[in-house]
Amino acid sequence: MADTVTMPKLGFDMAEGTLVRWVKSPGEPINKGDVLAEIETDKATVEVESGFSGFVYKTLVDQGTVVPVGTPIAIIAAPNEKVTDIPETGPSVIGEAVSSSKSAEQAPAVTEVIQTPAPVPPAIEHTFLRASPLAKKMAIEQGIDLRSVTGSGPEGRIVRKDVEAILAVEKTSSMTPTIVQPAPVLSKQSPVAVTPGTVIPPAAWVPGEIPADQTIPLARLRTTIGRRMTESKQQIPHFYVTHDYDVAELMRLRNESNKILPEDQKISINDFIVKAVALCLRQFPNLNTSLSGKDIIRHGHVNVGVAVSVEGGLLTIVCKDADTKPLRLISNEMRAMIGRARQSKVRTEDIEGSTFSISNMGMYNVENFAAIINPPEVAILAVGAVRQTPVVVDGEIQVGTRMKATISADHRATDGAEAAQFMQFLSTFLEEPMKLLVY
Repeated sequence: MADTVTMPKLGFDMAEGTLVRWVKSPGEPINKGDVLAEIETDKATVEVESGFSGFVYKTLVDQGTVVPVGTPIAIIAAPNEKVTDIPETGPSVIGEAVSSSKSAEQAPAVTEVIQTPAPVPPAIEHTFLRASPLAKKMAIEQGIDLRSVTGSGPEGRIVRKDVEAILAVEKTSSMTPTIVQPAPVLSKQSPVAVTPGTVIPPAAWVPGEIPADQTIPLARLRTTIGRRMTESKQQIPHFYVTHDYDVAELMRLRNESNKILPEDQKISINDFIVKAVALCLRQFPNLNTSLSGKDIIRHGHVNVGVAVSVEGGLLTIVCKDADTKPLRLISNEMRAMIGRARQSKVRTEDIEGSTFSISNMGMYNVENFAAIINPPEVAILAVGAVRQTPVVVDGEIQVGTRMKATISADHRATDGAEAAQFMQFLSTFLEEPMKLLVY
């Protein structure tokens, strides 16, 4: 009997997704677990795996189509099977599904997600072109018409390097000798156009030269992050608890372990933190919960989400059952998921199901910060850098190796005393890290 594949729900607030590309075509064999298609959500481009084995009998929607969650998108059948009951999936059906979802879902967040975005000017419309989401974004920002670009990706798909090649040609052709006249140094009030998050080296500014203002379209990912974080800060009663950890032994153990591990299997500080947090959550189940209306859902699994910096924003990847996994397995899984996230090839399971989150900015030498809770979770841990700092030991000043961390928690699910006890218990593993190797 044939199986119907539907648009998956890749997040608790996802209402629709864009079918970017079919990886398997009609007539091709497919096994359960094989990648069937690439779906673009508000957060990322996700590789969707087939839940069935057989042959792709028919694809029901075209590439580039925005499809509501639950809508049939493909039929998987057995060899030589004749399928007679094929679901209708056309523009009118998809339109009806969107209208139905709007009526059924009254929450403001969902209503906003399923609104149709403002149309792009015709000269740079790339919705139905075979191009990666990043290539489309770059082309829109730079005013490049992708219809004239030859793609170098799979099946002629336009990718980032194709757009960069066009920009390089344009830059070379527009370069002419100029003479820069001396002028006053930029004042504090001088307008400087900088893309958010971009680090500009000193050589980018020429004394006396004032760049023009730029209008940069807000990316889909940034829009989603902004909406969800605004809701979180407005609707969740945050409170914060900071703790200072002695991580000298953790750093020693990590360095000794990495001496005997291959280069591509070395363990990061964050891997130790993920394992330690997961073990602590077993002792503090109120922090391993989610809020659903007036109910608190206490999760049986401990799935630790980790915020990863990707182009255009942040993405949370999830280490499932981190409390039961050995440290090296956590490290290998995290490395693979981070790699997929930064290549815009995350899988559904990479970003689903987190019950607690960690945001680590230690690599940026940040001493301490507070993160915003990722709803519907009730807590998030913000981790700072490992620093050499003066400490008092037995009345004497010594050089210590310290790391600060701050938990942001939801006062509806927990209170300050419990959060403080969690942070104190976390030192049991971070300051005695050998325990992380035996649990």
